[in-house]
Amino acid sequence: MIGEGGTLLLATRNRGKTKEFRDAFGKLGIEVKDLHEVEGIPDIDESGETFAANAFIKATTAANLVGLPVLADDSGLCVDALDGAPGVYSARYAGEGAGDAANNAKLLRELEKAGADFRSDGEFGLRLLSPARFTCSLVLYDPEDDSRLQAEGSVEGFILGEARGADGFGYDPLFWVPSHSRSMAELTVEEKNAISHRGQALRKLLALL
Repeated sequence: MIGEGGTLLLATRNRGKTKEFRDAFGKLGIEVKDLHEVEGIPDIDESGETFAANAFIKATTAANLVGLPVLADDSGLCVDALDGAPGVYSARYAGEGAGDAANNAKLLRELEKAGADFRSDGEFGLRLLSPARFTCSLVLYDPEDDSRLQAEGSVEGFILGEARGADGFGYDPLFWVPSHSRSMAELTVEEKNAISHRGQALRKLLALL
């Protein structure tokens, strides 16, 4: 399995994710590249029914193409009022190639259709539509010795009736973090990494390494 001085391919084209992982692995002396920096990796069909299954598909497919250790994550938002949706479809909730704005807009539309209205928070002037959680599964696969490490993390919160904050990515502006009384998009990178589903999974994975 990869060690200091090694190179790791991150199976994503999401620059926000790349920054988070590059910061963490850099402290171990491991160089992190993403799919913007390598050629020959087609879009990978995420046909799994769980986050862990999709992460494994992405990691093994990319690793066998490039011959490098590959770290893949599959993560998403599970909303109670929508019976766990968007779940594994979080990145393409509004359709293939949909951006963050389209996915967030669809989420709010679906919650409106469902009549979701969990409660109002008078202290912060918020409308909270539903309990929800971010979940992340990480799989690190090394084709050299066919070894695999896996870790998971999750963070609980609520879906806001309107977006707050300009940082983060994905559904962060709509995800209220009760412990910090801010949306995920209002947290600093350090604060987010300390509590986020991806941060939790990453720390568990680094401990395994």
